[in-house]
Amino acid sequence: MSEGTARVGFVGIGKMGYSMAACLRRAGVEVMAFDVAVSAAERFVAEHGGRVAGSLAETARDSDAVITMVPDGKIVHRIVFGEGDCLSAGLRADQIFIDMSSSAPADTEQLHAGLLALGISAVDAPVSGGVKRAKTGTLTIMAGGESDAVERAKPILSHLGSVVHAGKPGAGQAAKALNNLLSATGLVAAVEVMLVAKRYGLDLETFLGILNSSTGRNNSTENKIVQFVLNRDFGSGFALDLMAKDVANAVDLAQQTGTVAFLSPLCREICASAAQELGTGADHTEIARWLEARTGGTLAGDEETR
Repeated sequence: MSEGTARVGFVGIGKMGYSMAACLRRAGVEVMAFDVAVSAAERFVAEHGGRVAGSLAETARDSDAVITMVPDGKIVHRIVFGEGDCLSAGLRADQIFIDMSSSAPADTEQLHAGLLALGISAVDAPVSGGVKRAKTGTLTIMAGGESDAVERAKPILSHLGSVVHAGKPGAGQAAKALNNLLSATGLVAAVEVMLVAKRYGLDLETFLGILNSSTGRNNSTENKIVQFVLNRDFGSGFALDLMAKDVANAVDLAQQTGTVAFLSPLCREICASAAQELGTGADHTEIARWLEARTGGTLAGDEETR
């Protein structure tokens, strides 16, 4: 597939999808945008060019490749195989289907099998990096699928970030879920130690400096605590309910593989409870507010010293 002449049907013009599709347009890729919120697709085309798709079937029929970027695998399955308007009504054997949503590995394996039965090559390619890196085309893309399918997808995916072939169909989703489990656990731990440090009387700026030059550092201490928590911004762009979903997928994977896990189920419980209480749309860094409420402490107020 030629990079310059590729026509991509992009399904899901949300925060991530919008930025990713914009990267494709800047690279000269023809984009046909589809979203259940038609206004989102219309806004994208008005700002970046391309074309608004009138249906899922049209999106597939008039594209060389189709990308889905939606909340979860159940939605992906409905988009592809659902009754009425769906992608499978327009997909062809010469196309490549790329699911960049975060889905359960088992669901994705079924998706691959269903598409293979139609003679259609598929790649699961979830991403890490958030909206910030989606805008700059520097995402980490974890690809699962047969080698030839991944190679066919790379000319398009390379505009969005760095592609790593994680393994068999579903492997990309497994890697993403496990990555986000580790990331979520690191965030919870970072907030907890910061709360203890503040209550003890440590200066938080000094303490963060110690952490980030020592073995306790992680992505949250380096990129989230100051940037989104202490200043009460809570605007990382990644929703808490999506993080909770990914963590649940990772714990399910542990169970499916017969792996005994002790810390992971607790992280799942914390994320699920926080997401339920804070509500749909809460940023994942707002889990700090949930933890603060349960300890009777707060990390607010120290940003003035920065």
